[in-house]
Amino acid sequence: MAGAKNESGDSGTNDVVIRKGERIPRRSAPQFEEATSFANAIKRDGFFGTAMDDKNQYGPVAMMVLLLIFATITGIMIKILPPVLDWVGDFFGGILGF
Repeated sequence: MAGAKNESGDSGTNDVVIRKGERIPRRSAPQFEEATSFANAIKRDGFFGTAMDDKNQYGPVAMMVLLLIFATITGIMIKILPPVLDWVGDFFGGILGF
């Protein structure tokens, strides 16, 4: 590809690198700082900074916790929503004479 660098350099964060034999360009790694524990990582970088931006080594763990939170919310909504919709349908069906 035209204009791409062949060697990796530390000159910038947005460098695109194409190594010999590869077709997909690589971007340089994001800024990364070690944390002593998961709680320390959350306290220092925030939950979404850890999970979404991979600011430390606990990014995958935080992403799994986020997945569990969303799966729990989705499961609760799936369990609660049908009875609520049945009640709403019965309520408005009785009022409107269906």
